[in-house]
Amino acid sequence: MGVETRPDAGALWRKSGRTPPHGSRIPDLTVISGVPSPKPKLEAERNRPLIIRYGKHLRGLFDRLIASSSLVSNDPVLDVRDFAWTALLREHWQDIREEAISVALQGDASPSLATISPDHRAIAAVNMWRSFFLWGYSYPIEDNLAECPKTAAIVARIPELNSAFFSILAPGTHIPAHRGVTKGLITCHLGLIVPRDGDVRMRVDDRVVRWAEGETLVFDDTYDHEVWNDTAGTRVVLLIQFERPLKRPGKWIADLFLGIVRRSAFVQEARDNIRSWNEAVKQLDM
Repeated sequence: MGVETRPDAGALWRKSGRTPPHGSRIPDLTVISGVPSPKPKLEAERNRPLIIRYGKHLRGLFDRLIASSSLVSNDPVLDVRDFAWTALLREHWQDIREEAISVALQGDASPSLATISPDHRAIAAVNMWRSFFLWGYSYPIEDNLAECPKTAAIVARIPELNSAFFSILAPGTHIPAHRGVTKGLITCHLGLIVPRDGDVRMRVDDRVVRWAEGETLVFDDTYDHEVWNDTAGTRVVLLIQFERPLKRPGKWIADLFLGIVRRSAFVQEARDNIRSWNEAVKQLDM
């Protein structure tokens, strides 16, 4: 499974109405920082935490137990009014967008998600789905947070935050159907740049949704979902993952699962990759 693109999809800024970054290069991390090339699919699978590799066969049971303890809807797309803090994102969306443009969309600041996350190497391709991490599985990315102080202050106020990053999708990209690892997490998107010269959309289960600049979208990524950017511009959202509000016993199950994943080599590798990428970019700028 891979990311499908049109032949001209590499022009991230084409017809976006904004000035493209100058001298943009993708650092060769295998040379500059010693980060290994993306692992073959079988090797990447072996490096996943045991609870994901073998627990996925019991995921249906785990997710049903978590769903039965959920204090909010278990629908594919949720009502943003159930999450009062999303108003904070909508209120400050222009400040967040300004930092995304000035930091995350400049030069080599945002690597491919496939470079960072072992779990996304099967569905992400270099330059097509890029990311600028602020938080990852409850770990702050201090260098990146310092570059985006307004966004950092806003994100810090989100309860039960798990991850936060700018998600950057190139023109003509299709992210194939996939699903998240646990119903214990919920995803929120804040639209920052949404091209209007075509159709940019996401299917979540049997629902098709579209982003709007300054608006939030909350959904359960354990439902099968896929994304299309059928435009000539770049789509940018602030992606937030947060813990689902739960009562016991689902809370116990979700906390156990997330605790193991957060401490795993799987997550630590992603943190190391972000640090190495940032160091490599600094060297290129010297």
